[in-house]
Amino acid sequence: MTALAHIPVGVVVARRKAASPWIDYTWQPASVLIGLPETPPWSLLSDDGETALFYAGAAMIELHRSDTGNYRDNLAGDCALWVVLEPAEGDHPYRLGRVTADPSEGEANTETGINIVDKVPMPEAIRNMVEAFVAEHHVEHTFYKRKRKPADAQALARGAPRSDGEFES
Repeated sequence: MTALAHIPVGVVVARRKAASPWIDYTWQPASVLIGLPETPPWSLLSDDGETALFYAGAAMIELHRSDTGNYRDNLAGDCALWVVLEPAEGDHPYRLGRVTADPSEGEANTETGINIVDKVPMPEAIRNMVEAFVAEHHVEHTFYKRKRKPADAQALARGAPRSDGEFES
């Protein structure tokens, strides 16, 4: 499915000392920046000894017409963006996977169990862009509840099992 709008963002990630004997640090998305900073990915932004902030890199929020209901619900509730960090090999333990305004897409990225998926506050400028997208593209669909058909007892009786375990037709 082709996205109708793209919003470039940069992601800041926090590394904190862990209070655990099994790991040294915990990683968590901290914020989303509007636009694409000229800073190289994984640049150290600050470090106070307990928490270090890194610019994790650039991502593109894609907005799809079919997801406007989810965006609308997000704007009315959390008003958040979901950031996905995926395990990586090399100098840094994670790489920036994606950023989305769709809560169901954010949740879907937790399925593997190895990604770090967390929500961060949506900046006001991005909120305005998402609201404008929803206003332009959302189509309300009427919900039709289907009625169940009662079981046909005669049809069920005709399919009695035979002695060999198969069903008669």
